[in-house]
Amino acid sequence: MNEALFAFDQCRREKGFLLLAGVDEAGRGPWAGPVAAAAVVLKPDTRWPHLNDSKKLSPSRRESLFIEIKEQAHRWAIALVGSEIVDRKNILQATFQAMTEAVESLESPSLVLVDGNQRILGLKIPQETVVKGDGKSASIAAASVLAKVARDRWMMEAHQTWPEYDFASHKGYGTPTHMEALRKFGPCPIHRKSFAPIRALL
Repeated sequence: MNEALFAFDQCRREKGFLLLAGVDEAGRGPWAGPVAAAAVVLKPDTRWPHLNDSKKLSPSRRESLFIEIKEQAHRWAIALVGSEIVDRKNILQATFQAMTEAVESLESPSLVLVDGNQRILGLKIPQETVVKGDGKSASIAAASVLAKVARDRWMMEAHQTWPEYDFASHKGYGTPTHMEALRKFGPCPIHRKSFAPIRALL
């Protein structure tokens, strides 16, 4: 177990931030699909031995933690913001929108731990940015798992509608297979048309 993850959060609780929320996103880089964000408030006595940054976990481990977090967290929320908003606002603003929607779905946290080095603009709750937070904070790590699995599941469903792009394997990220499909079939409705590789094909 990575005790440091839980100790990081406990340190904030001991400073009076009892309702502590971690927030993270998934899907800023892909060429297709939504950007996802999750916010999680863990119970102070939570200890999941395998919790870690979602990128360091196997898909099966992420899936099992996804269920565990949803069943046992004090509060959790997931928000997905689609490619049309990414194109209209830009990816950073779409990410902030997803994060804001997720956090505001919780009962007002006393502090929000945000993965990365940028505060969520417009959020009226105290924030602390944590660079590489999904490897430092249990709350952020839990949020990273929820966001990643929720987005992956969304892309698996999209694969049923547009199987020619093989979204099930690359989840919308830029791969040679994805580029080959784009050249052959052109973009589909969930492609981010403001992203350079897609824009070049239009």
